Amino acid sequence: MDVIVEQWRRERPDLDLSAIGVVGRIMRLSLVLGAVARRWSERYGLGAGEFDVVTALRRSGPPYAVIPSELADSLLMSRSGMTKRLDRLEGAGLVRRRLDPADRRSVRVELTDEGRRLIDAVLVEHAANLNRLVSDLADDDRAALERSLRTLLHTAEHDVDAGQNP
Repeated sequence: MDVIVEQWRRERPDLDLSAIGVVGRIMRLSLVLGAVARRWSERYGLGAGEFDVVTALRRSGPPYAVIPSELADSLLMSRSGMTKRLDRLEGAGLVRRRLDPADRRSVRVELTDEGRRLIDAVLVEHAANLNRLVSDLADDDRAALERSLRTLLHTAEHDVDAGQNP
């Protein structure tokens, strides 16, 4: 990224393209972390998206059950994409669909005992891996980075919601 930024400074000194270094690194980091997440979750027989579903159910708290549309919304995905993931997870015995006792027209997705045991075991290793990835950052740097990324994400999401080109 340093080379790219320097090349743009040389070619277009009239423009402030310094944000390319920030955004470019974030985009590259997203690709690298996505590959790490896929490789890691596949060790447990889960796709990265399936891992997201199981962790969303686990962090929802007892009884670890959510309406599929709420689950899809929380993971920023389509209803049809969620259905495909739930089909795979149900086939693996990690989740089950049940009629919602409060509204029999609706279905709730719940984590099975097997799904909870798996995710609880996997989360121990997952937390260690995440901490290892950020271990070179001092605590103050981590906190500053998190604040900065939160701000940047808020701005980008606002621009997308407003129909602007972020």
